[in-house]
Amino acid sequence: MGQFQIIRATELWQQTGAYYVRIQGMGRQHNISLREEFDEHDGPDTKYIVILDGLFPIATARFYELDDKTVMIGRVVVLPEYRGKGLGSMTIKAAEEWIRELGYRHIRIDARDVAVGFYEKLGFSAREPLTVEWGNFRCIRMEKDIFSQTRAIYERKA
Repeated sequence: MGQFQIIRATELWQQTGAYYVRIQGMGRQHNISLREEFDEHDGPDTKYIVILDGLFPIATARFYELDDKTVMIGRVVVLPEYRGKGLGSMTIKAAEEWIRELGYRHIRIDARDVAVGFYEKLGFSAREPLTVEWGNFRCIRMEKDIFSQTRAIYERKA
């Protein structure tokens, strides 16, 4: 394993790296069809984070606007052979940084029930007892207010 590079995949050729990771890391592993994996949220306004190991895409996440203050992070995937190395956290943190720069205040994520603890460590909480079913997955709606975190960072610097 080499040196990791985080990219904001704004061009189609970069976004194909995100698609590759999703197909390999979720589609093949959980028998998800291309039609199920790629939905109406994979469009021109969707933002993608891709982590590369050298030239090879190994982790990804996407986010898209829900309203003028809120985005939804989804399709967070790390290739199986790279899991347990902190790349999921790195991907979420890179997405959060971009989300802050774009001026959003809240992040929502529908976390697979097996990943709730991972997202709690990153500051997300289940604010409403909402369960979402997606294919074979049971997901818990989680949220994070990044405006208060951003304000606290600036107040410490002042």
